[in-house]
Parts: sequence; structure tokens; C-alpha cells
Amino acid sequence: MNGNLVKLKDEGNKHFQAGEVDKAIECYTKATKLCKDKKVLAVIYRNRSACFLKKESYTNAASDASKAIDVDAADVKALFRRCQALEKLDKLDMAFKDVQRCSTIEPKNKTFLETLRRLGAEIQAKLKTTFSTDSRVQNMFDILLDEEMDKDKKEKAANNLVVLAREDAGAERIFQNNGVPLLLDMLETGKVEMVLAAIRTFAGMCTGHKARTMAIIHLVGIDKLCSIMAVDNEDIALATSDLFQCINDSLTGGDRRIYGKEEALVLGLKKILKVCGQIPDLPDQLPMTENTQLIASVLLDKLWDDLRCDPERDHYREVCDEYIKGKFDPNDMDRNIHAINALSGLLQGPFEVGNQLVGRQGIMEMMVALCGSEREVDQMVAVEALIHSSTKMSRASFIITNGVSLLKDIYKKTKNEKIKIRALVGLCKLGSAGGDDYSMRQFAEGSTEKLAKQCRKWLCNSAMDTKTRKWAIEGLAYLTQDADVKDDFVEDEPAMKAMFELAKSKDKTILYAVACTLVNCTNSYEKKEIMPELVQLAKFSKQHVPEQHPKDKKDFIQKRVKRMLKAGVISALTVMVKADNLLLTDQTKEMLARVFLALADDAKDRGMICAHGGGKALIPLALEGSAIGKIRASHALAKIAAVSNPEIAFPGERIYEVVRPLVSLLHPERDGVQNYEALLSLTNLAGLNDKLRVKILKEKALPEIEQYMFEDHDHIRQAATECMCNLVTCKEVQDRYLEDGNDRLKLLVLMCAEDDEKLQRAAAGALAMLTAAQKKLCTKMTLVTLQWMEILQRLILHDQPQIQHRGLVIVYNILNSDDNELAKKLIESEILEILTVIGKAMDNPKRQLVIDVARTCLVKAMDLGLIKPFTTPS
Repeated sequence: MNGNLVKLKDEGNKHFQAGEVDKAIECYTKATKLCKDKKVLAVIYRNRSACFLKKESYTNAASDASKAIDVDAADVKALFRRCQALEKLDKLDMAFKDVQRCSTIEPKNKTFLETLRRLGAEIQAKLKTTFSTDSRVQNMFDILLDEEMDKDKKEKAANNLVVLAREDAGAERIFQNNGVPLLLDMLETGKVEMVLAAIRTFAGMCTGHKARTMAIIHLVGIDKLCSIMAVDNEDIALATSDLFQCINDSLTGGDRRIYGKEEALVLGLKKILKVCGQIPDLPDQLPMTENTQLIASVLLDKLWDDLRCDPERDHYREVCDEYIKGKFDPNDMDRNIHAINALSGLLQGPFEVGNQLVGRQGIMEMMVALCGSEREVDQMVAVEALIHSSTKMSRASFIITNGVSLLKDIYKKTKNEKIKIRALVGLCKLGSAGGDDYSMRQFAEGSTEKLAKQCRKWLCNSAMDTKTRKWAIEGLAYLTQDADVKDDFVEDEPAMKAMFELAKSKDKTILYAVACTLVNCTNSYEKKEIMPELVQLAKFSKQHVPEQHPKDKKDFIQKRVKRMLKAGVISALTVMVKADNLLLTDQTKEMLARVFLALADDAKDRGMICAHGGGKALIPLALEGSAIGKIRASHALAKIAAVSNPEIAFPGERIYEVVRPLVSLLHPERDGVQNYEALLSLTNLAGLNDKLRVKILKEKALPEIEQYMFEDHDHIRQAATECMCNLVTCKEVQDRYLEDGNDRLKLLVLMCAEDDEKLQRAAAGALAMLTAAQKKLCTKMTLVTLQWMEILQRLILHDQPQIQHRGLVIVYNILNSDDNELAKKLIESEILEILTVIGKAMDNPKRQLVIDVARTCLVKAMDLGLIKPFTTPS
């Protein structure tokens, strides 16, 4: 076993036994980084878990115990420590399982048996309280009646009421507990979430119960319900319609059904497919908005995902198949387009179900018939079905074979611009089915460029309505996977500017397509590195190997980025980021973050990004969204903050919001470049003012910065040391260097002897400020290494004035430290001679700072009586 590892582990044990928990954690943490033996590592994690229990840091305690259990599932100590942590975190069922395993391994252990008994009793009591209907209803009411309660908790409570109302016992308890007046109060708030929850709760209470329904109608009033339905909100209108249906069924006796799981699935599927098949342009259709079909598709997908076994999935497919085939009628075209539109809904939801149906006999023939129809509505439905059929390359082969000719015919023949542009988007999707794989082009050379040219033409036509031009961007979002199309698009500045203007328009449903196009043009999508050996192996086994387009190489990407910046992409991005959260999904935010990171790659462009508000726009992307999106946005912030003046890039109080995203990049799971650029940017911030330095410490960055000072990578180690140099003015940092039992000060002193001048300068600067602020550290630095005198001499003899100056400041701090013996030892060494030579030198503007400090040191030595006046400079 590594000697340092054993030492750290033993020190950790001693600190723990002495009650010095923080020091023990520090030792164990260092030990984990050195340890390669899984069994030893498990023991270290188990020990650190005990420390975290002492500190009441239960999440960390459970995490460390789990790491030990992963190595040895029968580690009783680790299991019991995790049990203790989980109990404190109120995860009683998980804690119970752990102690149950402990008692199985050691059946006579009284502690385990007592804990097992106690936890069992607590779980039973909790279950009784939790599942008591009276208690659940009362809890919901208490939360909703509390005006000071957090908004999220109120909304959650309101939604829980909906769930309770679907059970007869729950519905009755809500009714008996004065629930109707409370629900009326929720309606009066006017808040969409609260209103929806109230309506849905009423629907649950009215379902299958005539007496309760009559009472609710009497208390609420039909006029009130009708006024709610008239609200300009699709969700509220649909929920109120459902409530009226429940009331009608209960009063007429129409709701006598008792469903099993399978019957409920069949009924639910058919209803959703009916919604998917509605054609707004035809008479006698259900009321719908533009997004109704999409919402229904999402619901179909959710139902599919919730199925647990193949028989259930087969049944789902059969219901869909029967529904769509049952609508086919040679004599009724309206029924046919209803079937094809329902299929479109399936293709946007559980794609594999829809794709399987597309290949069934009669479906493609029906699409051909609809495409050839003289009615525009038939053509529109057929084209959209073809578009949705060609979403995934691996499953689009059937449509590529059969659909292209149909779309081409419609595109050439139709005079309706709405159909024409949809047909074009369908061709765009099919043309880009191979993604950015150059070898998988679907169309002949030049065809995708022609399609893109037409999209750009529509995009630039300001006479067209926004909705139609939006389809042009949809087409480009697919076609820009082709590098030739990317290059043509960024060369067409009017087209780019037209897209940016549309991105700033009121219609924010365009954001996703714009974000996709920008990601493609900057090549900022996730790209797996392919090892050359694997390529050779794939070729040998005759497997397909993706090929990179010549124009997807770095120099072409950089040229595209420059053109996009020139066309005003940053101002468009800053507007897009401000969009409503419902439209700016986590996926869209992630794409915008990827684009920002690609645009900030060249340090020369970062000033332009700041000037157009890019720094400000990145902050919300770094704080909210998907994990990957936040990391990409944080990295872009780090790139900007590392080379720009942070006060200009992030004006006002916004500068303090940047700290947290930057600190998130110091995590060990982030890559070296992210660590390095985060450290550079934090150094930049830490150099500005005390408030920022305190903010960095509050975000718990200090331990991470210290860890990176031990890093093997020279650049990261240097950046971490420079950051520490700017933080040492803080009392909290100084206290850490004053603590005994660690190597912080020793590391800093030894770094002063490094050959890397930047590292040496940073370490010497930090040491100079520390010894000036804390006189005890002057004495301590002479105890941490025997080489201190030699290192100090090396600093004050350095040919770099900055490093020499810092070394001389350390010498002065030692003379000024009130440690007379140490000061005497210093003057009796060769350092006096070096000080004398420097101090007697002629005044020189380039080295004056160094000369002045040397003279100040000599004067101090004279004041202490360590040298006589005649040795001072004349």
C-alpha cells in the first residue's frame, strides 16, 4: 500500500478519535484520490461516512456508505451507517431494508434488532397517517388555506386533491370537509393551475354519484361553470367540457361503467385517437387549437411508455390498428383523412407504433389517393402524415422508397403555398435522413442544396405570413445537417438576418427550429469520438462507418461562426433566451447553450459577444435547464470571464450570479479544459473586490481550488494557485493556512521553488500576502520544510522583478513578525549580503520597487539592532 495513503488514513483515524471531524474528512478525502485498491477505498469511504454522520451531513454520509457497500454488499458497518443517515433523511423504508440486512448478517446484534423494531413501528405509524383519507384531505386543505404557504406547495396540494377526488372515499371526504366552498375560492384566484385543479376535482367528485353532483350544481351554479368555460385558455375550456360530460353522465345514468385496466386502456386510446384525427377545416369537429394534436400525441406516447410487458404493447398496437382501419371508407373521404390524421398523431407520439401501421396494406394507397385528391385539405393531411413518417433514418426507409415521388408531385403541381411549403419540408426531412453522415446522402448531389435555396427564398419573403415562413426554418433545421447547406446558408446574410428577426418575433413556437439550425451550423451537437482502431475493425467486419463531410472540419466551422456573428446571431440569441419557460424547453435551452459555447471558442470573438449582451443572456441558461445545458452555458461563461473585464461583461449585480455556474465547473467530473477556464475566470473575479471573494467562498469553491493546486496538470495547478493568490486576503482563507495538520502552507512554499515562473509568481504572491496578514505564518513557514531559506534566497535572486519583489516582501514580513530569533537567523544568513547588494544599487525605474523593498528590509534590520547603521546604503 502507498506510504502516503497509509499515513493519510491513519491521520484521519486519529483526528476522528480526537473529535476533529473536519480534519478527518480532509485526510480521508485526500486518501480517496490516492487509493487504487477497491477494498481499501471502501474502508476509507466507510470511515468518511462516519465523519459525515457526526457533522449531520446525512446525504454525504449515505453516499459514502453506498460507495463502500458497492464494493462489499455485506459490509455491516457501512450498511448500518447508511441506515442511520437514511433515517435522518426520513427515508424510513430504505433505512429499514439496510438494518434488515444487518440483522440477517449478525442476528444476535442487539443494536440492529432494536433499530429494526423501532423503524418498523415508525413506518407503520407513518403509513397510517399518510394513507388515512381524512388526514390526506385535511393536509391538502391546510396547505391551500395558508396564505403564506409556498406557491409550489399550494399547486402540489391542489393537484393532490384531483387525485383524491378520483376515489369515491376521497371525493366524499372532500365534500364532507367543506370542500366545495374551498374549491370555489380556488376558482376565484384566477390562477390557471389552481382553476384547473378545482375543475378537475369537481369532475372527480361528480363522476358516478348523482346526489353529490346535484349538490355541487346547487352550490356552484351552472352560470358560474359556463363563465369558466368562456375563459380564453384551452386547458381550462377542455377541463370544463370534461366536467360537464361527467355531470351529464351522472345525472342521466350514462356512467354505469366499471372498467378493468384493459377496458380503460381501450376506451382511453380510442378517445385520444379520435382527438388526433380531428380536422379543424371540416364541419362538426371537436373544438381544437393548433397544439391539441401534439398534446394528444404526447399522451399516446406516455401511455405506451407506461406499458410493462409485450402482451400489453401488442394489445395497444391492435387497438390502434383496428381504429384506423375501421375508419377507412371508399365512399367517405372525410373518414379516410380522419384515419390518416390519427396516424399522424401516433407518428408524433409512440413512433414505432405509427411506423408499423404506415407499412400496413392499404395505408400507403390511401396516402396516394389523398395526395391525388382535388381537395386541398386532403393533400394537407397526406403531406403532414408523410412528414411525420420520415422522422428517424433507421425507420424511414419505407417512406423514402414510397413517399419522395408523392411529395415531389405535390410540390410541383400545387398552387397552394401552405401545401407547397409542407411538401418541401417533407422532402427536407427525407433528404437529411442520414444526419451529418456524408456517406448516407439520400438524394442526388446538389438536390439538398436546391431544397435549401427554396427554403431561404421563402424565409426572405417578408410578404409571406410568419406561420408559412416558420415552415421554411423547419426545413432548414433538417437540411443544415448537410455541410454544403450550412456553408450556403451562412453565406446568405439576408436569409440569416431574416431568421434572426423571426426568432425575435412574437411567435415563439419557432425557437426550437431556429436553435436546431444554429446548432447544425456551428457543429455544436454531441459528437462521439471514433477511435481509428474501431473504424478499421468496422471496415473489416463490413459494418457501416460514418464519414465526415470535408466542410465539417474545424477551419470551415470557424469561418461559419465568424459570418454568423457578423450577421447578428448574438442579439437574436439574447432575445430567444427571454422567451416564456413553457416554450423555451430544457432541450431548446441546451441547444442555445451549445451555440453560445461554439461562438465563444475564439477568444477574439468574446468581446463582441459581451458587447451584444451575450454574457447576460448566458446566466439564466447556466442556472436553469438540463444538466448538460447548464454545463455548456457555464463553460461559455468561463471562456468570457477568463479574458474579458467581468464588470463590463456582467454589469451591475449580475456579476455575482456568475460565480455559482463557474464553481460548478470545478467538479471532478468536469473535463480539464472546463476546470482550467473556470479557475482562470474565478481568478479574474477574485481580483476585483472583497464582496466577490466572499461570494466565491460562500459557494464552497475553496476546497476544490485547493485540490486543483495538487493537480498533476501544470496549467490547472498554475490557474488554481493564481486563484488562491487572489483569495488569501480573506480571513477565512488565512485561517485555513493557520490550521495545523495539513500541507497547505508547505505546498505554497515548495511551489515558490518551481521552474514554472507563472506558478512561482502566484505562489510567492500568495505567501507574501499571507505572511503580511498573519505574523504566525512567518514562523510556521520555516517549520514546514527545511528548504525554506534556500527557496527564499532563490526568490530574492530571481531575474524577474515581480518574483524578486514578492520574495523581498516575504523577507520583510519575517523581519516584522515579532519573532526576533527568526529575524536574527535570517540576517545571519547569506540573505543579508543579497539585501545589501540590491539595496546599494543605483536607482532604476524598471527595478525601483525591488530596490526600495530591499532598503526597507535593511532599515528594519537596523531598527531591530541586528545590523549597525554603517551597513545601510548611503
